[in-house]
Amino acid sequence: MDDGVGMRLELEGKKTLTIGTDNLELYDPITQKSGRNSCAPLSSGSAKQLIPLYNVLWAEVSNNRITVDFALHASKTIIKPDKWSIPLAPLDNDLPNGTPAETFISVLLARAYGEAIPRKRAYVLINPNSGPGGAVRLWENEVKPLFDAARMDLDVVTLTRGGEATDLAEKVELTKYDTIMACSGDGTPYEIFNGLGKRPDAGHALASMAVSHIPCGSGNAFSCNLYGSHRASFAALAIIKGIITPMDLVSVTQGNNRILSFLSQTLGIIAESDLGTEHLRWMGATRFEYGIMTRMFKRTCYPCDLAIKVEIEEKADVKAHYKHHASNASLVKLAKNDEAKDAGLPKLKYGTAQDPLPEGWELISYDKIGTFYAGNMGYMSPDANFFPASLISDGLMDLVTIDGDLPVLTALKVFLSVESGKFFDNPHVTYKKITAFRIIPRDQDDGYISIDGEALPFGPFQAEIHQGLGRVISKAGKYEAEGPTNWDKVTVADRIHA
Repeated sequence: MDDGVGMRLELEGKKTLTIGTDNLELYDPITQKSGRNSCAPLSSGSAKQLIPLYNVLWAEVSNNRITVDFALHASKTIIKPDKWSIPLAPLDNDLPNGTPAETFISVLLARAYGEAIPRKRAYVLINPNSGPGGAVRLWENEVKPLFDAARMDLDVVTLTRGGEATDLAEKVELTKYDTIMACSGDGTPYEIFNGLGKRPDAGHALASMAVSHIPCGSGNAFSCNLYGSHRASFAALAIIKGIITPMDLVSVTQGNNRILSFLSQTLGIIAESDLGTEHLRWMGATRFEYGIMTRMFKRTCYPCDLAIKVEIEEKADVKAHYKHHASNASLVKLAKNDEAKDAGLPKLKYGTAQDPLPEGWELISYDKIGTFYAGNMGYMSPDANFFPASLISDGLMDLVTIDGDLPVLTALKVFLSVESGKFFDNPHVTYKKITAFRIIPRDQDDGYISIDGEALPFGPFQAEIHQGLGRVISKAGKYEAEGPTNWDKVTVADRIHA
């Protein structure tokens, strides 16, 4: 019983609470006799009622009564707080195997939280204009009640202008909070990372302040990848029980500017479908699908000169790399060196687009690219797992390129294969693992370049990845997206992986 499994607390009326391997069990003999099920939502018609330990938010004893706050899956789309509040057995009871209440609670919370920080201190930035709107309502109705039940310490700011999250993150007191939380779309996490990156101690700030996300926007990629859901309350529970995890970040340089990207960099039909549909935010995530559909019929190509630092060329090797690292704890426990923690942003290994081309790089002309899409996460929006081989801290970007002159029906099948999980293996999709690239658009006066959904001036830019530079709260120390189709059938012995 060293880990607490089997520990039991005696309650009034011969009820008991027992800590199981994965559940907290309430035994109520009266329920068994009467067939009533008044105090537990997760099973019925039984004397034993169960709460998954993952759903246990808090427990405490007051006035000889134990109260257990927990998360209740009220429906497929919402989680709500609920509680058990039951008197303890009289102090002079002679029931065997009884456990003092305070010890029981201490063990229960340790089992329920594991490596996660209980009662997290959060600096919450709410963007009321994210996506279709409604962030304030989601916060008040679905999110804050769960955080209150988990006894989290919350400082809440409602944002009033673009760029405000960057300013607040740049000035945040790092020791005061466990996380900066964006209640927004993906634009606010982008601002937070860049605010931390502007600090003189940027390396330390990025390595010590975890970013988290309550999905209230159109794409909600941050939440989809780290919490496995675009639902606000599901993300809230994942944050309560989540662990601080290193995550790769990407430096994007253009002219004299340097910004940090956590999600994607794209030019072509994807960028146009994102930035060119800003006026359709009321449609939510559907606006991206609408944008792609209306643009692929034009069979537009985006001529460019492109140089890429390729690390893994073939899809089979990409699958082998994913298989090897998907469950490799060494990536999760990635350590930053002391120098990086005290300094600003890491030095650029490959310079900028204004510098001479790095040694060994070659600019190649591409006339038919329709989609240039570099990703640092799997999901770009719900059900859009564009980068299934993406890993949270393997030090590699995933690059997808698709020709723009494909027949319309063929192009349609390519993009429909994203939702079906067959995108990676589609023969018209080129998929590589890279560490850096330079792209120079040609033959166009203007167009769209999207960095994490934010517009970059149309022109040459360069990007390189920094392994484990940022910190996030994740559900389980990894991305929640499914890997490439049949990746589990590739053995390490089949391929030499990076």
